[in-house]
Amino acid sequence: MSYILCASPRSGSTLLCTLLAATGVAGNPNSFFRTQSLAEWADDWGVAVPTDPPSARAYLDAAIREGTGNTGTFGLRLMHENLGGLCAMLDSLYPGLASDPARLSAAFTPPRYIHLSRRDKVAQAVSYEIARQSGLWHRNRDGTEMERLTPPRTPQYDAARIAAHVAAFEAGATLWDDWFTANRITPLRLTYEDLSATPQATLAEILTCLNQDPRIATRTAPGTARLADATNAEWTARFRADSGT
Repeated sequence: MSYILCASPRSGSTLLCTLLAATGVAGNPNSFFRTQSLAEWADDWGVAVPTDPPSARAYLDAAIREGTGNTGTFGLRLMHENLGGLCAMLDSLYPGLASDPARLSAAFTPPRYIHLSRRDKVAQAVSYEIARQSGLWHRNRDGTEMERLTPPRTPQYDAARIAAHVAAFEAGATLWDDWFTANRITPLRLTYEDLSATPQATLAEILTCLNQDPRIATRTAPGTARLADATNAEWTARFRADSGT
């Protein structure tokens, strides 16, 4: 059993990945094929960065082991920007296949597709810009820092950057929808808004999709804390007023 969580930045995918991993039955999903992280993952696993079929095979096997753990289910988080790179790598291992889904099925067994999106693209863009400026991307459940990419600094409102992020997130959502349509894939569709409001109910939907007991969700606690605060609300309202959206 395998699944691919098709997502975009600031859509709740980290929260969902920690929930899935905590179930003990749904793998250990992560962004194993994020271009910027290939060297880091390869170093962790003691393999080479994939540049040719032998190194790609070693990397793929290591990713499957990591994403499966001891659960028997492989989980992968995938942003659309990394889909092309992953499928190109798989094409070197499984030449002659006619489509992306065929390559993904050859590598991971026919996966279930889960599409996690965020309805409010303005709030998503604000969240992304605040994280980008502040350097803090995620907090653990206890409030400690989970992922910081740059030293702390106070974010400054930037309408132009937020507008660019909104456009990018809207375009990204269209790309996923077009890919699903072109490949006749009907994913399990989830939203950040529902996940944030009722994480265990959303998790139960996924467990059902994966043929696992949905009751496991009731004893699975989120592993991340919400980052959005008064600054997010203020910037979102200000951008809507400025842009008339």
